[in-house]
Amino acid sequence: MHPQVATKPGYLERKGTEQTTEILLCLSPVEVANLKEGINFFRNKSTGKDYILYKSKSRLRACKNVCKHQGGLFIKDIEDLAGRSVRCTKHNWKLDVSTMKYINPPESFCQDELVVEMDENNGLLLLELNPPNPWDSEPRSPEELDFGEVQITYLTHACMDLKLGDKRMVFDPWLIGPAFARGWWLLHEPPSDWLERLCQADLIYISHLHSDHLSYPTLKKLAGRRPDIPIYVGNTERPVFWNLNQSGVQLTNINVVPFGIWQQVDKNLRFMILMDGVHPEMDTCIIVEYKGHKILNTVDCTRPNGGRLPTKVALMMSDFAGGASGFPMTFSGGKFTEEWKAQFIKTERKKLLNYKAQLVKNLQPRIYCPFAGYFVESHPSDKYIKETNTKNDPNELNNLIKKNSDVITWTPRPGATLDLGRMLKDPTDSKGIIEPPEGTKIYKDSWDFEPYLEILNAAVGDEIFLHSSWIKEYFTWAGFKDYNLVVRMIETDEDFNPFPGGYDYLVDFLDLSFPKERPQREHPYEEIRSRVDVIRHVVKNGLLWDELYIGFQTRLQRDPDIYHHLFWNHFQIKLPLTPPNWRSFLTCYEQNGPGISQVRNSVEPLAWLK
Repeated sequence: MHPQVATKPGYLERKGTEQTTEILLCLSPVEVANLKEGINFFRNKSTGKDYILYKSKSRLRACKNVCKHQGGLFIKDIEDLAGRSVRCTKHNWKLDVSTMKYINPPESFCQDELVVEMDENNGLLLLELNPPNPWDSEPRSPEELDFGEVQITYLTHACMDLKLGDKRMVFDPWLIGPAFARGWWLLHEPPSDWLERLCQADLIYISHLHSDHLSYPTLKKLAGRRPDIPIYVGNTERPVFWNLNQSGVQLTNINVVPFGIWQQVDKNLRFMILMDGVHPEMDTCIIVEYKGHKILNTVDCTRPNGGRLPTKVALMMSDFAGGASGFPMTFSGGKFTEEWKAQFIKTERKKLLNYKAQLVKNLQPRIYCPFAGYFVESHPSDKYIKETNTKNDPNELNNLIKKNSDVITWTPRPGATLDLGRMLKDPTDSKGIIEPPEGTKIYKDSWDFEPYLEILNAAVGDEIFLHSSWIKEYFTWAGFKDYNLVVRMIETDEDFNPFPGGYDYLVDFLDLSFPKERPQREHPYEEIRSRVDVIRHVVKNGLLWDELYIGFQTRLQRDPDIYHHLFWNHFQIKLPLTPPNWRSFLTCYEQNGPGISQVRNSVEPLAWLK
């Protein structure tokens, strides 16, 4: 249950067994580093079970070393010069491990994949989901839908309003304000009646804690009208609403549900929340089923349900755009020239486009909708990011899908409504998709920056930052140490120049010290420049560093050019659930503290910039 959040069991009936994960094999960091390209065979010595792991550059796929025919053991296929297939020792069945499809006999079976997950020490875990296809429990045959019985209306970004019989369900309502501090703003103008639509919903699904899905400004508006609206989230390790109390938003009916179990809304409607295979600690996706017709929303999941998803659903929607990261736009030095960044972004966007097209081809939904990528870096200070961080075009993706399959595609516009009954019966029906009225404003051309920037700016002058020992207090609270990394933190102005009167200091995470100079030992080093309003807002409120990194509010250099997964994963997802106790910190100084000039030197910051 989410700490400090009043949750209710809800009115829904649950059917099925909670989906669990079992660890089948653990590989040490050394074993991971020694993985060869292509096929790798492993045995769990404690259980005697065998596994196959296929490596292609940075991508890993894995399965049990058991043939689906009669349980034979696979060995290397010496006839395969490409090194992608294995051969069964019983009847010579062959499996292409790069695709997990049997090639002898051809077009016969697919091998069940295991979830590959990296642990905190760069070791590797092979996980098995049980049950792997929980949506198959108590299957229902699709019934014919009346026209208008199931309607899906796009509001903006990842927010959909679903009419399902006499019930209404809303996905991920971000409809006002920024996301990730001040870095993301809505691309599309939401329909003017968005708040009424939210208030009329019978239930809301929020996929994960990122602020383009969990929008406290939006929920604050909703809570003012319907504080008891039922909201459903998955039982993630990092609670979706971990920060509810501090947000000041008064919601009283948050329901945390287990993964892989049907939640029965009424006799015709049920839904199931599934975990992400890459980020199970925070990310989820959802299947909604009405009268046997499934709607699959994979949201931002990198590998939803470990790569196992239902095929031939009525409607599938997923992200598509890319650009939801500070890499590489916020990096400089070494290889990070403008030319390198542009080529990297171009290549990555193309890879994502092809991956999504292949996924849709494999799953064969009747209809596909790209969404959850309609944001823009609209604040003038982020002009460079806006120009550099190009994103995929949904129409380009849909055209690619149509070239390779018979899937119907829908590029949504705010207020457009898809009638599922009509589209399933006749995709050419002119009333299958009703576009917004002519003259409707589609793209936003102005954003109300000031109220949100004022909240951030309020942290700059907070009393906490009169005492330089806040640095030690904060990083001790954060709890990350015993790791050989030295980070220089620099508070900056809008243009990432040192902020007058700001802090510039070193943190040595090996012993959590704050030296004046870099240590003599060999160590990796990062320099993180952060806009002073955002970093102080994050520090004061104990927020996750996604506000900084995904929000493009930092500029980074590193030597050597290595991604420190443990460091970033900790500050982006594993910080304590309760914020620092600044009241106690300040009380200590009121009762016992020295003068401010003395306190400033207590943690030996590199410089107190004048």
